[in-house]
Amino acid sequence: MKKKILIIEDDPAVADYLITLFEDNGYATISATSAQEGFSIAQKEHPDLITLDLELPDEWGPRFYRKLSADKTLKNTPVIVISGLSGNKYAVSKAVASFSKPFDREELLSVVQKYI
Repeated sequence: MKKKILIIEDDPAVADYLITLFEDNGYATISATSAQEGFSIAQKEHPDLITLDLELPDEWGPRFYRKLSADKTLKNTPVIVISGLSGNKYAVSKAVASFSKPFDREELLSVVQKYI
């Protein structure tokens, strides 16, 4: 069974790029354009990994992460932050990795492979 990655990203170009990148490398993907949508999908789908943008239309990424961490079925899901904000690696200190846009696709894939 394919490992499932939830992509929470409100920029359609970045979301499409990540979907293609992960699916071309054998992963199943689901995507959400807001934190609220991402959280309800995560509860339903139980993804193996989540990529999280910090600047979302409805909620700040770290707040979403706190909600995720408080959910006993989701709290151990690895999260990779992908953001255009500088200093993003400090926003979610427990994220397994933080990438700034634009990011290196090979580096991102190697982190994904390491955690799922």
